[in-house]
Amino acid sequence: MAEPSFYIGVIGNVISVLVFLSPAETFWKIVKRKSTEEYKSLPYICTLLSSSLWTYYGIVTPGEYLVSTVNGFGALVETIYVSLFLFYAPRNIKLNTILVVVMLNVFFPIAAIAATRSAFKDEKMRYQSMGFICAGLNIIMYGSPLSAMKTVVTTKSVKYMPFWLSFFLFLNGVIWGVYASLQHDVFLLVPNGVGFVFGTMQLILYGIYRNAKRVGLSNGLSEIAAADEEEGITPRVPLLS
Repeated sequence: MAEPSFYIGVIGNVISVLVFLSPAETFWKIVKRKSTEEYKSLPYICTLLSSSLWTYYGIVTPGEYLVSTVNGFGALVETIYVSLFLFYAPRNIKLNTILVVVMLNVFFPIAAIAATRSAFKDEKMRYQSMGFICAGLNIIMYGSPLSAMKTVVTTKSVKYMPFWLSFFLFLNGVIWGVYASLQHDVFLLVPNGVGFVFGTMQLILYGIYRNAKRVGLSNGLSEIAAADEEEGITPRVPLLS
């Protein structure tokens, strides 16, 4: 009979897949309009980096195949997102984006893997060092919703913080946190604990401001432009596992 952690991990995989697929609507808009407009590429580039490294971590760490499978799927999906962005981005943005992609999605993963393999002869130390890198990246990226949360407080509107995305990110942190506890994996537990905290804060803000009267944006952006920008900034980052 399978361990409880296996069933928790399967549930976590399902939720993570939903989070990975949540930007599909954004990219459908990009394809229809044949333009990236005000959308930002960095959240998807960072998610691709995170997913790629977590896939490697899951492969080299005994018993963590559920981590490698869901993040392998995530890396594939994020590769599609980034490719679409590059295809439809204006020339000046495209060149800058290509540079960031090469640095973060090619050079950094290769350097991280090479460094951990050359620095440590012991296999356990290798995957622990990779887990440390992955956890650090996830903690940093789990903090990226702070921009959307600031906008909610400023405008007194949850228009720029989609409920279902916030809910699934919260649920994702809970499920993977439980999985990490059962697996005694601190590298999974710490970032997902942070994700649980930020997810809880987002849901609390949603409850406070969902019926509040909206105020104008102080930076002079139009509502449509701001909504598009926040949609690009707010991580569809499934900072999974």
